[in-house]
Order: sequence, then C-alpha cells, then structure tokens
Amino acid sequence: MDLVAAKQFSDYSRGHIQKWIKNGDLLVNNQEVKTKHSLQLNDVISVDFWEEPQLGDQPEAIPLDIIFEDEEIMIINKSVGMVVHPGSGNPDGTLVNALLAHEESLGFLPRAGIVHRLDKDTSGLMVIAKKESAYLNLIEQLKERSVKRTYMAIVVGVPISNKIINEPIGRHPKIRTKQAVVKNGKEAITRVSLSESFQGYSLLRVNLETGRTHQIRVHLSHAGYPIVGDSVYGARKQFAPGSTEGLKNIISSFTRQALHASELELIHPSSEKLVSFEADLPEDMSTLIGQLKD
Repeated sequence: MDLVAAKQFSDYSRGHIQKWIKNGDLLVNNQEVKTKHSLQLNDVISVDFWEEPQLGDQPEAIPLDIIFEDEEIMIINKSVGMVVHPGSGNPDGTLVNALLAHEESLGFLPRAGIVHRLDKDTSGLMVIAKKESAYLNLIEQLKERSVKRTYMAIVVGVPISNKIINEPIGRHPKIRTKQAVVKNGKEAITRVSLSESFQGYSLLRVNLETGRTHQIRVHLSHAGYPIVGDSVYGARKQFAPGSTEGLKNIISSFTRQALHASELELIHPSSEKLVSFEADLPEDMSTLIGQLKD
C-alpha cells in the first residue's frame, strides 16, 4: 500500500506516507487502511489531513545572503559566527531561525530543509531544500557523492604536491567533543591542492568526497597543515618556521578557522541540470592573505 502511495505522492517520502496511513489520514475508497493493505483495480486513494510543522523553533528576522532561489532550492552564503541548528547554548539566532522567518513553510521539512551543515565559524555556501521531494533528492545526491563541495583554507605549511587524504574519522578517544583520525572510524576522503603560498603559509583548495564532522579541519591537521585560527584542531598558536613576531601576532589574532565553502555544484532536483555557485572569500580571509603577502 505505502509503496503504491509513494509513487502517487512522489513529493513525499515513504516514511511520511506511512505516518499518514498510521494516523488515518490516507484513505482507500474513503476507508482507513493498514500499511500492508492490498490495492485493487479502480481503488481510489485520497489524503485528508492538517499537518503540523516538524520544528518548534521560532522564526527570527536575521539577514541571509541568498545567492540563488527558486521553488525547489535556495543557495545561501553563510556568515561567520552563525550556528546552523538550535541546540544547547544556541537556542536561537541560528540559520534555522532565519530560514523560518524567510519562508514559514520550511518548518514542515526535516531540519528546515537543511541537507548539510557548516561549522559555526566556517563561512560559505549551503544548499537548502524548499520541498520534501527536493530534500530527498539532495540527500540522495550527497550519498551518491554527486554534490561537489569546494573549500578554501589558509593553513600553516606548504604542500609540495596535490594530496588525497583517505583516513577514517571518528570520535576522539579521549576528548569526546573532538573528532580524530581513528582506526575504526568512518571512511573520509579529502582532496587537497595548492592554490597559493606565502612565507610558509598556504591557501589550499579542498574538495570533500565524504562529509564527516569537522572532516577538513581534522584531515589537514593530521596531514601536518593545520588551519590558521583553528583553536580546536590546529594553528591558533602554530607558526611556520621563520615567522616574524609581527606575523606571529597576525596569526594569533585570527580568531576563527580560516575556512570558507567557496563553490557548490549539484544536479538541480527538478530540471536535472548541473548547476554551480560561487562565493568570494570573506573579508577577514582576504585581509589575512594580504597580510601574509606583505
């Protein structure tokens, strides 16, 4: 029953439709049925319900830098310091609150349509689904690795060649709030190439093939190229050999990880065309690069 209904109501997930059946909202010939009900020729399926929002979070009029928007998806350039999801210590002022103010209907979607996240102090591009069908499509694309995410990172050190970091990531064995490269972790693959170097520091172009928590920060630190400003995994107090006192002060005063999601490429859920988006480096990273060049 639920399989057939899923084909008829393709904008909704199978789990969503099973919920309708369980609540008596999906009818066959105006009668309530069970999930395993067998349909007959000429049966009429109908849905009659009033759906409540999935989220209890409140909308807040927080400005969003919207790069692109249509009926299916929205691409935003997340600012530094914005938390994505409400949680302990961040009950409001998050991206979710901002999205609910921008479009109330997002409250009916899982996670307000957010299909991937960025850390609080990582800036850059994120895709938001505006319909459940688009949400399911994008989740599947992430699983199939057809979404291409490119980041720019300023790090300590200069790689001598392009690198593929293929090291499993899991929870740190001693510090439970951190992630680490661990033997029994989940597969994690990061591609790294050198964009520019200056005074023992580098601007790296980084592509994610998987999406583990803090993946880029963990992998770059593990490879010996910690991200400038990363107080958890790396280079708040680490400096390239030969750094002057002035340069050390500049590095020490950069108070967030110098990491920016600069490019996003995906297959549009409805047009099925490949679309790509770009966001320039934020001002603080551009200023840091200028200081490193001086």
